[in-house]
Amino acid sequence: MTNHHQSTRGEPRVALVTCAELPALEADDRLVLDPLARRGVTAEPVVWDDPTADWAGYDLAVLRSPWDYMPRRDEFVAWAAAVPALANPADVVRWNTDKRYLAELSAAGVPTVPTTWVEPGESWQPPAESGEYVLKPSISAGSQDTGRYDLADPGHRELAVAHVRRLAAAGRVTMVQPYLAAVDTAGETALLFLAGPDGLAYSHAIRKGPMLTGPDLGVEGLYKPEEITPRTATPEQLAVAERALAAVPGGPERLLYARVDLIPGPDGASILVELELTEPSLFLGYAEGAADRLAGAILTHLGRPPR
Repeated sequence: MTNHHQSTRGEPRVALVTCAELPALEADDRLVLDPLARRGVTAEPVVWDDPTADWAGYDLAVLRSPWDYMPRRDEFVAWAAAVPALANPADVVRWNTDKRYLAELSAAGVPTVPTTWVEPGESWQPPAESGEYVLKPSISAGSQDTGRYDLADPGHRELAVAHVRRLAAAGRVTMVQPYLAAVDTAGETALLFLAGPDGLAYSHAIRKGPMLTGPDLGVEGLYKPEEITPRTATPEQLAVAERALAAVPGGPERLLYARVDLIPGPDGASILVELELTEPSLFLGYAEGAADRLAGAILTHLGRPPR
């Protein structure tokens, strides 16, 4: 896309899309500003629902931290469709902001967490067998409205039913998933992929420590704090991630970035927990050169060599 800003100034202009609570971006996202400036790209944070924002004045808008959209996803999806040049694309945003995409990936043969979907108006009782389960809405982020329940505990069973009822009353779909115990030891592995000259390429990985300690008691702020450490992805994890990316509607070639979150299942094999294509933390500060690779990915999307 070209516009008069680029033709008169010569420099591409990029909007890094955020929310009103983070008007200057998160610290990790700010790491890409210098690498972009060194490549002749002017980048600035812009709040997605700022009515004065001139989206046509940017050569590219890159979704970064618009983390307040969950209660008004329809508004956010409509906004995305109206932005002239958005990464990732608006149709991917529509698909990826409702976790029912997991059912599509599972049907495509991607190993995913077994999930039961409870629609508003459907009655739900906890499974008869004991064990730990996770309940969360299909549209959520940052562990908001998410709880972990031990079904051997009658009190937890009551709280789980109340959790589903609370989400249903708000018109939300509930996801019911077995708790993957390996997260307590192995943690969760997030694999980061960034666009390159030949399409999406693996960049780096991190480990997230366990976050869900019990029933949903509410989260202060936009998200729960995370315990992050660098990690090296295994060939098995990379293979599962590639399978998930290959199943993205429209293909992974259009993506600027992708984050694939995996946890070992009961047999030790990696299971997809989430495929984050809309506003994932990219953990640039945890890998040498990651911010430069993101800057290169943005140049690729601008149709320029990723120097």
